[in-house]
Amino acid sequence: MMGAHCCNHDHQQPAKPNPKYRRILWIALVVNFAMFAIEIIFSLQSKSVSLLADSIDFLGDSANYAISLWVLAMSVQTRAKASLFKAASMALFGVVVLVHAIWNAITGVIPDAETMSLVGLLALVANLSVAWLLYAYRNGDSNMRSVWLCTRNDALGNIAVIVAAIGVFGTGTAWPDLIVASIMASLALTAAWQVAKQAQRELAQ
Repeated sequence: MMGAHCCNHDHQQPAKPNPKYRRILWIALVVNFAMFAIEIIFSLQSKSVSLLADSIDFLGDSANYAISLWVLAMSVQTRAKASLFKAASMALFGVVVLVHAIWNAITGVIPDAETMSLVGLLALVANLSVAWLLYAYRNGDSNMRSVWLCTRNDALGNIAVIVAAIGVFGTGTAWPDLIVASIMASLALTAAWQVAKQAQRELAQ
């Protein structure tokens, strides 16, 4: 976290980019966009709303990492404004997933549990790898924190998708898939609130 000394000086001075953190963001960007491409195909094939939610989340995270790379060397206030934009994007994702879950509940589509579990496992490995790389930067400014929270939520979401696949297979209904999608949406909304609050504090300082 930035201390009071940092907050009292050089509000508009650009930050010194960390070369290692920049490399990690590039790796995260490539991994997330690749997983988005994979998951969007198999989510449509399996008709899984939780897998579709995860694929949209991967796309959002790709944009998140791209924005983070863009503002990495900019001032604290600029990075805080970027964090507000990302928080709004996370919140929008949460709302879209909730609406889609309600629609699937109405239509009664039952997803393919096997495809859900295999793709969910692949996504979990990808996100855990990125989370491990980002762990050391989890307590940075709001921009770094938003990146960490997105990655953490993704890993939790992947585990939930696998659990949903087991539930769909065991019950023969779509409810496990819909419940998990709703949980993922709640995680996105919670993370958006946390990032927005920290960004507003940074702008106020």
